[in-house]
Amino acid sequence: MWSNSILWIKRRYHRIVNSIAFYPAFIALLFLVLSFGMIVFDFSEAGKQIKLTLSWLTLKDASTARSIISAIAAGVISLAVFSFSMVMIVLNQAASQMSNRVLDKLIGNRFQQVVLGIYIGTIVYALFLLSTIRDINSGVYVPALSTYLLIAITIFDIFLFIYFLHYITQSVKYEVIIQRICKETNAVLKRSCKLEKEEPETGPLQNDHHIHAVESGIYEGFNALNLVKLCDENDCSVYLMHVPGTFILRGLPLAQLSKPLPDEAREEMRKSIFLHDSETIEENFFYGFRQLAEVAIKALSPGINDPGTAIISLRSLFSLLTYRAHHFPENTIVNDKDQVRIFTNTLSFEKIFEHTILPIWSYGKNDRMIAWELHHLLAQLYVISPNASVKALLTEVKQVMVEHHLFKE
Repeated sequence: MWSNSILWIKRRYHRIVNSIAFYPAFIALLFLVLSFGMIVFDFSEAGKQIKLTLSWLTLKDASTARSIISAIAAGVISLAVFSFSMVMIVLNQAASQMSNRVLDKLIGNRFQQVVLGIYIGTIVYALFLLSTIRDINSGVYVPALSTYLLIAITIFDIFLFIYFLHYITQSVKYEVIIQRICKETNAVLKRSCKLEKEEPETGPLQNDHHIHAVESGIYEGFNALNLVKLCDENDCSVYLMHVPGTFILRGLPLAQLSKPLPDEAREEMRKSIFLHDSETIEENFFYGFRQLAEVAIKALSPGINDPGTAIISLRSLFSLLTYRAHHFPENTIVNDKDQVRIFTNTLSFEKIFEHTILPIWSYGKNDRMIAWELHHLLAQLYVISPNASVKALLTEVKQVMVEHHLFKE
């Protein structure tokens, strides 16, 4: 129970940290603290001494300071609105021409969030500073050092805006987005598939003792440590019936048990099996394969008709398949005494190949560029991994190319 609570806290923490609002809010808070510290310093003895020593840092006219700060605040607000209106336009274009599933790769971009945070922070700094300027009987209360620092920050914002224009035009290129998906998928794939020799497939247990889903959702994995601990406590084994990424309806079996268990124990085990509303590559590397396949299929649709993007996706898919052909996930998880406690159900190389490459071929078999590229990639993959599914598709591609007079037997 305690480990599940820690896991829940971790998931909420990661959701907050990875949200688009976290970095802007955090940076804006830092600017608020900076503005307060600068105002205190401005009217400290050290600040007064600096202004006496460097007379050009002194502002004696409150209206001038207000005008400067007001102009900066208005200008940075316009800068922020223009910058992120452009980002929204680019995101909309990427979603319509590639896939909605790639938006998290763009929205979650840290640099964009930092830029937004600096803009908002500058605005917060300016507004807080503006509220401190007032005329009093003893003279004019003008935080000159804070105002000059605001001017310096604004100059930095202008140069940041120029770089941001360059960065956003580069980061939304289709090949950059595809490479980002491929890189993230490859990292999770290497973490999940460490074995160089394939383990024997595990089948369902020969009984009728199940753990059922209490809500519909996408199976994304399980808490291995907690599930092994529960199996040890109840001296049983669990067979997880579904591969990650499977949508499971409420009431259907999630897992099989090696023996009947009390309702309390089954409920604790069910909490260690994750059903979510959405998928992430971090939890399931196959989701990255599917994203790349979706991008290729969308690019080959009549409305888009962009075989070049489809070819880039195909190359990324085949680079991932090459690794998967020689590295395999664990089908079993053991406890400290080397007793098998968890049997998992994983996607084989053949299933991944059929679920990703075959749909792309179905959409693009009449496109000569796709036919040539697939023939080239399949021939190389077959040399690396002489698989029956690869050979069958290679033969089919050759036949289509012969029919279109693109290939001579």
